[in-house]
Amino acid sequence: MRTEFTDLDQVRAADDLRNAVLVGLDLTDVDLRVPVDGALFLGCALSPVGQRRAAAAGALVFPAIPDLPYDVYRSRLYTPDELFAGFDPDDPASYADTPDARAYRHSRAQGHNPDPLHALAERLHDHAITEALADALPEHPVAVMGGHAVARGTDGYRRAVALGATLGEAGFTVLTGGGPGVMEAVPLGVRVGVDDGVLKDLARAPVFGADAESIGRWLAAFPADLPGSGPAGSGPAGSGPAGSGRPRTLGIPTWFYGHEPPNPACELHAKYFANSVREDGLLTIATGGIVYTPGSAGTVQEVFQDYCQNHYGSVGPAAPMVFLGKDFWVDEVPAAPLVRRLARGREAERWILVTDDPDEAVGFLREYAG
Repeated sequence: MRTEFTDLDQVRAADDLRNAVLVGLDLTDVDLRVPVDGALFLGCALSPVGQRRAAAAGALVFPAIPDLPYDVYRSRLYTPDELFAGFDPDDPASYADTPDARAYRHSRAQGHNPDPLHALAERLHDHAITEALADALPEHPVAVMGGHAVARGTDGYRRAVALGATLGEAGFTVLTGGGPGVMEAVPLGVRVGVDDGVLKDLARAPVFGADAESIGRWLAAFPADLPGSGPAGSGPAGSGPAGSGRPRTLGIPTWFYGHEPPNPACELHAKYFANSVREDGLLTIATGGIVYTPGSAGTVQEVFQDYCQNHYGSVGPAAPMVFLGKDFWVDEVPAAPLVRRLARGREAERWILVTDDPDEAVGFLREYAG
């Protein structure tokens, strides 16, 4: 297991850096006389002497990549404040100048066939995000999937908020895709419950368009200060040690859908460039189970991608698949009966539930966690 260094004082205090990973550090004034055999220098500045010593020791030096609106080698997840830095609620169009918007424009400008430098930069960034996500995750988080088009102020949005409140009260760490609609409503419920005042304010900007000003109005309607959901660890999902400070709401969005900004309700975001990596990763890490609320093609795709993992046990034991909304999942989009048929006689069959009752859904997840 490699040791990661992101602080200069740690490096200066170390007497052995063999196989270490050093990230984003200015080492031009650091005397690298300690062993650095097999070390990785990611985006670090080295003096000419330091470069020669690293090369002589067989260390690998990955240089900083200039003129990018994002940090290729970042070692932590994003906060909403980072992604929306520079946004002024009184000037909604200022969203266009945020790091989130700039990263999207840069990625989109590369087209479907980016040059090798930018393709590599995005892959390195996404790998770093995956590493940071693994460090932030508690055991057995629960994911909620559902429609991105569910507007604020609707009954569907309120039901998703209530679902989040129920999951939060049960102590679960909750993952979503990090975007709008259900992906916003559920973590909002985890953090504040069903607060009529907050819901009324949000309904002033029920949806957004593709332009920066419209997205800015959508952001500006969000409460300026949300209470933290408290330290994870007391719930049934094995959320980590009590008082660990691990987040209870995590979003996993993507710049692939750049017209969908990440929502401010999640405490942290693992934001990716590659949507395929993001989708597969979200389903894989939801080891406490997944709740499926009504959605469109993307949600249906996730249902069968998730079931495939359960069917073959490719990422561990089968985890719960909860279809919340009988009419939708049995009659309108009959994915649940097909999944049940595929699971017949397998361990996965036991952990499929179709219900209209959020309390029953959460009780099912608690049973699995226990």
